[in-house]
Amino acid sequence: MEIFHISAECYPMAKVGGLADVVGALPKYQTNAGHNVRVVVPAYDTKFKKENQFECVHWGSVKLGSFNFPFSVLKESTDVLGYELYLIEINELFDRPNVYGYEDDIERFLSFQIAALDWIIARNEVPDVINCHDHHTGLIPFLTQFAYKYEKLKDLKTVITIHNGLYQGWFGFDKLHYLPEFDLKHVGFLEWNNSINSLAVAVKCAQAVTTVSPSYLNEINYAANGLENLFNSVRNKSKGILNGIDIEVWNPLKDKMIAENYSIENFEIGKQKNKEKLCEQFELDPSKPLFSFIGRLFEEKGGDLLPQASALALSENFENINILILGSGNSEIESQLTQLRNDYKGNYNVFIGYNEELAHLIYAGSDYILMPSRVEPCGLNQMYAMRYGTIPIVRRTGGLRDTVIDFGDEGNGICHDQASVGDICYSINRAVKLYDDKISFNKVLKRGMEADHSWESVCQDYIEIYNLIIEKNEI
Repeated sequence: MEIFHISAECYPMAKVGGLADVVGALPKYQTNAGHNVRVVVPAYDTKFKKENQFECVHWGSVKLGSFNFPFSVLKESTDVLGYELYLIEINELFDRPNVYGYEDDIERFLSFQIAALDWIIARNEVPDVINCHDHHTGLIPFLTQFAYKYEKLKDLKTVITIHNGLYQGWFGFDKLHYLPEFDLKHVGFLEWNNSINSLAVAVKCAQAVTTVSPSYLNEINYAANGLENLFNSVRNKSKGILNGIDIEVWNPLKDKMIAENYSIENFEIGKQKNKEKLCEQFELDPSKPLFSFIGRLFEEKGGDLLPQASALALSENFENINILILGSGNSEIESQLTQLRNDYKGNYNVFIGYNEELAHLIYAGSDYILMPSRVEPCGLNQMYAMRYGTIPIVRRTGGLRDTVIDFGDEGNGICHDQASVGDICYSINRAVKLYDDKISFNKVLKRGMEADHSWESVCQDYIEIYNLIIEKNEI
């Protein structure tokens, strides 16, 4: 089967969040299963692009209204990722360091989708399926069915995988002329609440809709930023598939980014050495339980709760805990977290930004990972943490509900129900008591390390969906 994954992110080419990790890993396992897999992302000006070799396999021009943008398709020459990676190079739009956050993002991702389809149709080989990821590629299922220039692709099967349904890619009908020509009787597929909603378009037009966890599929039926009724109406073609993690990349026994390698057989020594390295770097006491947070500092992730929760937890347990934050996002949250260093020196520290090597060391050296998310469609951090013997403290939502069971129920983590300062601090207090009971603590830790979150079974779930829509046009 020939499978195309089209996405705005793919680790290690370009990463903002979990979308990149999924698109960077799932294709490798599908390739290993014997399929021809190609991943297509924009050619951002990133370190990966600069340090790897690419060859041009196609060039053309994207027309957006009265604008014409030359583009090239670059193929990574060595298949270093375990699958074929292609970059859509549009120098006027994507030769920038960041993935998102520009005023012309609508034009950028419209041009990306059109260029990708122009290249696919120029290949004269129609793939079996295109798996689109989030709203940045949401117009592809519409264009393949209804745009005149893609007549050859009208029977091509498409899947939309929703990594975060809060972001939907709205834009006004004043930009309708950017799209390749189509019969206007189909314009209703584009409309939602008097605007063009890219995610809604994909949900309407794709043959299958997947979310990145079963619980998130249920949640978007009542909390989807205005698309609740639409998601309810397509349940018959929807499935929640819990993400996996790349156990080759996230493997404490082989990870070159951590200070000491270890496995479930010798985790106590290995984790302690990583903890000592981490605490030395951030002036913390390695004899105390270390609570860490890794992620974006926004309300969605509970980032706004962290300053007050950290201050309260440290005030109540000043002699007993350390807290370390790695993240960036809202500038006010960043400032509040930075100021806490002055009040709790020796027990608290923060790194504003993101560093992949540091993230690996934090997973290896921490005792607990904090995930107080308001919204978490799947969540990968809790899986990474458990793989490294770090116990997750989570709010029950989305994929966190599917992967973390409270230790009071013989589970692998600590759970609470509300996204609140009180619930976070209560869970931290429970964690301190658990830490002091080493036998129970190690049992919980081992349950996490023993969990299988690999991509092999997940990969087959996707293949099953592809086969169903190819054979029956439904799932």
